[in-house]
Amino acid sequence: MSTTDPSQSILRRKPIDDIEVENKHSGLFKSLGLWQLTAIGVGGIIGVGIFSLAGLVAHGSADTPGVGPAVLFSFLIAGLASAAAALSYAEFAGMIPRAGSAYTYGYVALGEIIGWFIGWDLLLEYIAIVAVVAIGISGYFDAFLSGIGIHMPVWMTSTPDEGKGGIINLPAILVCLLVTWILSRGTKTFGRFELIAVAVKVVLILFIIGLGVFYINTENFNPFMPSGFGPVLAGSATVFFAVFGYDAMSTAAEEATDGKKHMPKAIILSLIIAMLLYVAATLVLTGMQNYKDIDPAAGFASAFQGVGLPVIATIISVFAVLSILTVMLTFLLGVTRVWFSMSRDGLLPGWFSKTDRHGTPQRVTWIGGIASALLAGVFPIKAVADLTNIGILAAFVVVCVSVIIFRYTKPEAPRTFRLPLMPVVPAFGVLASAFLMFQLHWETWLRFFVWLVIGLVIYFAYGKRHSLMNPNSPRHDEAVEMHTQV
Repeated sequence: MSTTDPSQSILRRKPIDDIEVENKHSGLFKSLGLWQLTAIGVGGIIGVGIFSLAGLVAHGSADTPGVGPAVLFSFLIAGLASAAAALSYAEFAGMIPRAGSAYTYGYVALGEIIGWFIGWDLLLEYIAIVAVVAIGISGYFDAFLSGIGIHMPVWMTSTPDEGKGGIINLPAILVCLLVTWILSRGTKTFGRFELIAVAVKVVLILFIIGLGVFYINTENFNPFMPSGFGPVLAGSATVFFAVFGYDAMSTAAEEATDGKKHMPKAIILSLIIAMLLYVAATLVLTGMQNYKDIDPAAGFASAFQGVGLPVIATIISVFAVLSILTVMLTFLLGVTRVWFSMSRDGLLPGWFSKTDRHGTPQRVTWIGGIASALLAGVFPIKAVADLTNIGILAAFVVVCVSVIIFRYTKPEAPRTFRLPLMPVVPAFGVLASAFLMFQLHWETWLRFFVWLVIGLVIYFAYGKRHSLMNPNSPRHDEAVEMHTQV
């Protein structure tokens, strides 16, 4: 007979009852309604996809042929894979409305070590995404200033690796700090800003689509798939960057006024809204301009330039910055809430989980913001971008596997949303996410592995011993006191 103490196992699972208790003592303010949550999701999904990746995949690059109008299929394939994961997130979010998102879902269903790996993974991935988007905004801002005759010194707008004589990307650093300051003002303030900014973004996209329809030349749709289906499939791995965001939004579940009811709806609504806009926008883009003439960096701006509307192109460039800014806000929110949740569980020092009078974990907010600023300021965009997709896809695999296991191990757990066609839908999510992961370069896998090894060392050196699930933890009294007060 085994004498192993289950409480000392790295596979110990967090009970849902503990989560309910901890939520009441979190210090986070509940101020987000359905539409604010949906806005955060849409804000995280729509941005880079429409304004950059659509043109890039349609036009192609030196290494990959352009897919032309079939970029529509690339988005649909990526969206289908993302939808399977979104439904899995929705079921968990309605059952466990907690700040940790995928980290917590893995902890509850698969055990502490799996939860740790996903949480540790997301800390890097979300910070890297914020940095990538900041570098992109810096490029738009520099181009806009150049267009009106203002030229910033090269030393402050690029990094040494880019070969332009640059030293630091100062605009990228400043925009990271600006976003951090907005988030630090509290969830209520952030929620209002995000709702307004996303409304402006959606109106802009609808304007682009509505005006662009009148300039569609159907000849540009022929050939519709100039390079065959292979590049279309590869393109779906590229644009996958544009079809997640709801996962970071789900980290705000604990700050929702009614997380169990609103989170599943917000996740599904945000993905539906985003995909409808993506489909319409890609059709307009490739209809206005031959795919070979699309500017990979600024597709819609070049399309409107091409039809003799330079003023509209300038307006698009200006509002693209605002649109992409909401992506940064959503993912910075994600990293701070995952970090906060891991700290509260004892896997990281409790110092990180302290909140202020705004109900905001200021310490992790500023640490995450400054870390993203450093990445954005000194590294080129490709080096930072390589850190992103693999981690998100790994989280999707864990969530999809977790929802299958939890449906059968805890069938009695109350669920406000149940995903359809169990286990077909989440199994498809696992296969689709794994397939997209294997489209990534081996160097990306190497960086991912190194980061996870570092995390493994920290877990066994600190997290396993200090976990609130460990009866011998120096912080175990915190958990006892929390349950006593309820």
